[in-house]
Amino acid sequence: MKRLTVICAAGVLCSLSITAQQVSGSLKGAEGKKLYLYSDDDNNPKDSLVIKEDGKFTFNTDATKAPAVNALVLESVNNPLLFVTGKEKTSYVLTAADFPIATSMKGSADDKAMQEYQKAFAPLLKRAGELNAEAKGINPDDEAAKQAFRDKAGKFSDEVIATGKKLVKDHPKEIASIWVLMNELRSRLSPEDFEALYTSLDAGLKETKYGKSAGKYLHDLKGETEVVEAEDFEQTDVNGNKVKLSSFRGKYVLVDFWASWCGPCRQENPNVVKAYNKFKDKNFTILGVSLDQDKESWVAAIKHDNLDWTQVSDLKGWGNEAARLYNINGIPANLLIDPKGRIIARNLRGAALEEKLAQILK
Repeated sequence: MKRLTVICAAGVLCSLSITAQQVSGSLKGAEGKKLYLYSDDDNNPKDSLVIKEDGKFTFNTDATKAPAVNALVLESVNNPLLFVTGKEKTSYVLTAADFPIATSMKGSADDKAMQEYQKAFAPLLKRAGELNAEAKGINPDDEAAKQAFRDKAGKFSDEVIATGKKLVKDHPKEIASIWVLMNELRSRLSPEDFEALYTSLDAGLKETKYGKSAGKYLHDLKGETEVVEAEDFEQTDVNGNKVKLSSFRGKYVLVDFWASWCGPCRQENPNVVKAYNKFKDKNFTILGVSLDQDKESWVAAIKHDNLDWTQVSDLKGWGNEAARLYNINGIPANLLIDPKGRIIARNLRGAALEEKLAQILK
């Protein structure tokens, strides 16, 4: 699931103009509301202002970090207008009913591709919310209902993959492709499919910070993770007890980052459960770290998905201290730590997780 999310309110008409160092425009119908500027590397807004009667606004962006993805967030709204800091001026005309989808725009290839991405994924985001709501209403003891939901979620995931793959293949030079690959697709793709899409990208795109991040992720998928000491952290379990990562020293432990609201996480959980049940008696366990904010939803998902291992959270969402410590920008994500407290693998999913555990737990 992606890290940047934002919102918009009905009846708003927007027109924007973006340069290498500035995003400006007019936002009619939103007088008195706050507008925020976010970058992709910080949960806190870079700047904010209150929309006045004329609707005009201006923000300065950091052109030295170009190309970089930024977002405009309107108070009380949940979908972002994503744009890429670059050299060309960009203009949008938007209505709040369709925000962040523009009715028309002019700008760089990067911004056009980013708009295409947002337009393609808008109905998918809506359906993801509907699926999350449906999941909360399923009786955790009703195995037939749970399986029916998994089937429905699987079909939805296939549609997300098909939509994302098309965009990546259509825009091998644009930031939107690497953004989609890392934020929408990576948790759903096999290592082979991820590598194929990454390989298809332009060499210049791979040299951006987003491309380098994808390259590192691919190395992890291929078992080329650099062995490093795992940093300790402490969070609270569902019963209010403090749990330290270091308390698992002497065992192989999978630190599993997930959340109740994360569709790909919930789809992956049966694979994690299977691996846990197969290897739990061979000096292996799991420490679940939830990026939830609502304890009730978190606890319900644990029961629903039969997650019988230690679960912790600080209920700070994307601000989760352990996730920030390990630079987790997308979930599901995991770290496999050996008995000496060293990270020996990352982001093992599906068959890859079971194969790795079988290899080391002979």
